[in-house]
Amino acid sequence: MNSQHMQIGEVANRTGLSLRTIRYYEEMELVTPSARSAGGFRLYTEDDLARLSLIKRMKPLDFSLEEMRDLLSVVDGLEIARGKKREALVDRLRMYREAAGARVEAIRTQLTTAEEFALELEAEVHKHQAPRV
Repeated sequence: MNSQHMQIGEVANRTGLSLRTIRYYEEMELVTPSARSAGGFRLYTEDDLARLSLIKRMKPLDFSLEEMRDLLSVVDGLEIARGKKREALVDRLRMYREAAGARVEAIRTQLTTAEEFALELEAEVHKHQAPRV
């Protein structure tokens, strides 16, 4: 086996994704193993690992599978596109950057609200806690 290829278990360990999740992303055509071993095992490269890491970072921001697929096609296309096609891809990439920024801001707002709520609950606990002797 080529030392540049990793089996799915190593990819799972390195990405923090489960084997099931990696296989699911393959089913959804988000990532394809770069090769197969003689025994039929999936083999991945560092590029495949980077692709899975990108997908993993999109997930908590609630990007849909279709959005993930589209962004991956943009990233893939930027490697080879030139001229106006490249400019159009950069514009789409910028759109995803703006969407990610908006989603991050929404998560920050949720976190602030959750932290304030937790502090209010803590104050209630202290207010009603029996005095220690």
